[in-house]
Amino acid sequence: MDGGCQLNEILDKRELCPNITMFRISSPELVRRAEAGQFVILRAYEHSERIPMSIGGLDPANGILTVVVMEVGRSSAEIVRMKVGERFMDVVGPLGVPTHMKDFGGTCVVVGGGVGIPPILPIAIALKVHGNKVIGIIGARSKDLLIYENELGGVCDRLLVTTDDGTEGIKGFVTTALQQLVDAGENVKFVMAVGPVIMMKNVAKLTQPHGIETWVSLNPIMVDGTGMCGGCRVSIGGKSKFACVDGPDFDAHKVDFDELIQRQAMYKTQEKIAYDTYLEKCKIGLGRA
Repeated sequence: MDGGCQLNEILDKRELCPNITMFRISSPELVRRAEAGQFVILRAYEHSERIPMSIGGLDPANGILTVVVMEVGRSSAEIVRMKVGERFMDVVGPLGVPTHMKDFGGTCVVVGGGVGIPPILPIAIALKVHGNKVIGIIGARSKDLLIYENELGGVCDRLLVTTDDGTEGIKGFVTTALQQLVDAGENVKFVMAVGPVIMMKNVAKLTQPHGIETWVSLNPIMVDGTGMCGGCRVSIGGKSKFACVDGPDFDAHKVDFDELIQRQAMYKTQEKIAYDTYLEKCKIGLGRA
């Protein structure tokens, strides 16, 4: 890492597609200790909220952490408006349990949708290190919303791209491509899916009848990130777990996805009010823009 870089400094910022921004952050000690599947907590400024973020890339040689942020609410909007050279007040981690790794004795498939695509890159790299054949599947609504295609294409033995409208790759969803692999007789032994909850639910429904070991990352539901608030409570095999300290990865076939979807909707009204208020303050010069 350049000796002139400061801890938590934004070294690079790039918009990958509308509302999705990639940050490369100086955090050498965190990057040295982090493993695939873990997450971090970001706090932009002194009075900002804490926001859990998946790890979208690790560069130990240069001490650089990559995170990809989708602007969906007040906290993410504040982060997206930060500039190169600014420093995050806090970059805390690595947190959570790393994705379990081994030689699975067959094909491993990493599945990503939306901002769930960047976290599957470190996972794919780790699976390759353990000697696995890795196929990647990524999906978006249309070609202009696809991200990390080149990065994953350079790591995976094969990369399948899906778009809802068919503007690139296979027309359909990530499950469309996964079903094609299974139907073609691919010896799929392990699937890791990261993305919207409904996407992960559908991946689990597809793999369960085939007895394919499948795990999902439940980081989208976190709030505090340390197990103190209870906001990330999930039902796994009929038992209550906390996504931040027991996960974020869980056996997909044991997750109560219906309960999870209900819990996700609990604070949508409050989140929208906070986001709209922040954007209005930015327009009149009272917020960071």
